[in-house]
Amino acid sequence: MNKKRGSFSSRIGFVLAAAGSAVGLGNLWRFPYLAAKYGGGTFLLIYIILAVTFGYSLMTAEITLGRSTRLSAVGAYDKLNKKFHFIGLLTCLVPIIIVPYYGVIGGWIVKYMVVFVKDGAATAAADNYFNNFITNPWQPFFFLVVFITITAVIVSMGVKGGVERASTLMMPLLIVLSIIIAVYSVTRPGALEGVKYYFIPHLSDVSPNTLLGAMGQMFYSMSLAMGIMVTYGSYMPEGEDIEKSVGQIELFDTGVALLAGLMIIPAVFAFSGGDRDALNAGPGLMFVTMPKVFASMQLGTLIGIVFFVLVFFAALTSCISLYETVVSILGDRFHMNRRTACIVTYIICIGLGLLSAMGYGALSGIQPLGMAFLDFFDFISNSVLMPIVALLSCLFLGWVVGLDYISKEVKKNSAFKREPMFRVMIRWIAPIFLVAILISSVLSAMGIISI
Repeated sequence: MNKKRGSFSSRIGFVLAAAGSAVGLGNLWRFPYLAAKYGGGTFLLIYIILAVTFGYSLMTAEITLGRSTRLSAVGAYDKLNKKFHFIGLLTCLVPIIIVPYYGVIGGWIVKYMVVFVKDGAATAAADNYFNNFITNPWQPFFFLVVFITITAVIVSMGVKGGVERASTLMMPLLIVLSIIIAVYSVTRPGALEGVKYYFIPHLSDVSPNTLLGAMGQMFYSMSLAMGIMVTYGSYMPEGEDIEKSVGQIELFDTGVALLAGLMIIPAVFAFSGGDRDALNAGPGLMFVTMPKVFASMQLGTLIGIVFFVLVFFAALTSCISLYETVVSILGDRFHMNRRTACIVTYIICIGLGLLSAMGYGALSGIQPLGMAFLDFFDFISNSVLMPIVALLSCLFLGWVVGLDYISKEVKKNSAFKREPMFRVMIRWIAPIFLVAILISSVLSAMGIISI
């Protein structure tokens, strides 16, 4: 399998694909809310510090693990130490659980693109429009199929011809569209107060939750502990600089998160007359608040179309990386060719995705742990499995394999200037952070605390 393994054609192809994975819905519908809620400029500073230390260390470890073994997560851990094969298996569960429900949300985005083009902002902004859509007996499933089919076609075209080509096209467009909407947003009447609230530190809102929120957001937004960076690392050309590549991925991810704040916070402030409570997170922000904001603007329908196109690009590049990771896992574990692995992944996505698509409507009477299916799958993958996988990975690489293994691979093409920080972070600090993320994520999902 390794002999026929695909690869990216260059570092820029790798960086754009990895950045496309990292730049997802979390950057757009959660980062602005957390930044505004937990100290504005103070939150931004804490987030950036965590990204270049904590995030950098975890991402470097995962990418290096993939490139050194030339395997996805299912084989990489096993190759280094067969006793720890279970870490690879746990890692594999994450994308298999996430990609079906992520496809459902991608379908919601396609629906809103169609509505804005066909009927305009006023229709999408109508009260209960989103709720009526997700409780519809067939529409959410139909749009899931549309979104997953687009993803599957791209992945079936291979690493270079599909994943890399799509990422090199969509990522620059995403950046350009983000800048256009951010400029339009900050120039609206009343938007300046939102810009100030976003960037100026407001220390009265800083609390322990500020650090927890920044840690959790950074961790989830950089596609860590999903097997993605291990898989993409296994496609990375041997001669490319890992340290420089990770730095560029960080720049893309953090830059888009900052732009998301400029797109959303000033616009919501202008719409609400400066009401902080109007700024929420998650689907409520994306599919309820923002359509109302666009409906109140001049050229609102056009801006709404541009906005949902860029959200579509963000969701699609992330879903491609999740789908590709599952395909790579199936190929490495069961020796499937790409076409067969794509078909099996498609069946998984449609089968599990059906539960999430119908979870607010026809299947709303079935609620595991008191949650709708989509929320349940999100809880199991994001709040439970991902922090556990990252914690086990740190302990495995830091204390079992030894960090000299990682350093040797990175230093093939890099000076590895941040190596001292990397060693301290992986062995000592990151495990503590990950335990905090695990506990806070579970408690937050259960409604015991609010982050």
